[in-house]
Amino acid sequence: MDDQLKLPPVTMPVNHVEPVPRRVRAVLGGETVFDTVQARYVWEKPYFPQFYVPLADVRAELLVPDEEAGSEESSRGTAQWFGLRVGEVLRPRAARVLAESPVPGLSGTVRFTWAALDAWYEEDEQVFVHPRNPYVRVDALRSTRTVRVERNGVVLAESSSPVLVFETLLPTRYYLNRTDVDFSRLEPSDTVTRCPYKGTTSGYWSARIGDRLHPDLAWCYDFPTREVPPIAGLIAFYNERVDLFVDGKQLERPKYPS
Repeated sequence: MDDQLKLPPVTMPVNHVEPVPRRVRAVLGGETVFDTVQARYVWEKPYFPQFYVPLADVRAELLVPDEEAGSEESSRGTAQWFGLRVGEVLRPRAARVLAESPVPGLSGTVRFTWAALDAWYEEDEQVFVHPRNPYVRVDALRSTRTVRVERNGVVLAESSSPVLVFETLLPTRYYLNRTDVDFSRLEPSDTVTRCPYKGTTSGYWSARIGDRLHPDLAWCYDFPTREVPPIAGLIAFYNERVDLFVDGKQLERPKYPS
């Protein structure tokens, strides 16, 4: 069997633009930087979009020219870099303003650097990392399939009541009850990750097997987004870093093109 994970073709071309049907806001230093119902999804890469916001819906007084950053050329046109200043808070390289663009619908828009803002919201729910792709599904389904997790022949978890998470373009993730996990093999980690579809992790664990520590093999979401409540408090392991057996059959470790 081919050990390369087969991904379905991505259908969104670069610079594809669609209207965002949701209200989108972002804040910095307790101040709303923009608030719009006219944002655009723009696929700068084929896998997920970014928000482009009409300049008219941005608080212009918070934008400060970033002379050091200057301008940036792309297939979407020449964008001028701006920083954001809210009180004593200054975030350089925070916004790229497209006065004119060859891409229909992008003239007079602003593309903000995600990390330059303290928080982003779709309607009244916070979103993380990047906009949710409107063509991605995430489903969390309870199951009675038997799942065993091993590393170097050592069993780290085994369960007959997993929750399976099916997310577009990703391998199935298997979330297991804590009572089915051998925590004597695991050591807590300070790692925190965020997902646009599941939220912010509340825990990470590394596995110590013999004299070797295998970092960040497992994680959990104690307070996931409302789309995947069945995974709350459960533990998942990276398919890519452990040996997974489902109903006694070993799964291939997924591999991605670099």
